[in-house]
Amino acid sequence: MTEVDSDVDSDVFSNICSSCGGICCIDARPPLTEKRAEILISAGLRPDDIEHAGYKRLRARDDGSCVLLENGRCRLHHLKPETCSAGPFTFDMMDGRVEIYLKRESICPLAGYLLRDREAYERQLKLAVEKILDLIENMREDELAAVLKIEEPETFKVMEISYDRHRA
Repeated sequence: MTEVDSDVDSDVFSNICSSCGGICCIDARPPLTEKRAEILISAGLRPDDIEHAGYKRLRARDDGSCVLLENGRCRLHHLKPETCSAGPFTFDMMDGRVEIYLKRESICPLAGYLLRDREAYERQLKLAVEKILDLIENMREDELAAVLKIEEPETFKVMEISYDRHRA
């Protein structure tokens, strides 16, 4: 992605995401690798804003919103967790494959934009795959297994990647 593309996508994505108020930031609890947790803490996240429930994740407030959500935006947007950067793409793993899914526009307006702009779709898909594979490669097996139990409703599969975690 060129810097111009990145800036354009960033501005468009930011406007779309702020218009919905961060729906994907409600009850999300994104998984964190040890490295991502350290990065977020060094940027000002309080250590008690990270919890462990089968996997290391961001805590949610009493209203269900992510601790990073402020005024409909991520306060550490440039450092956000891999699954947040990958959005509105998500993943599952089955039989030696990483399956990439796109959320439906009904739960993420950004998905609709990407479906209408093929170049932006391809750029975001490439970034999503990179972030998802980074997450998979850097999570402990038991934590990854817990993450994979999370249901992802209202998505549809857009690609599969052959993957052997032990050879990555």
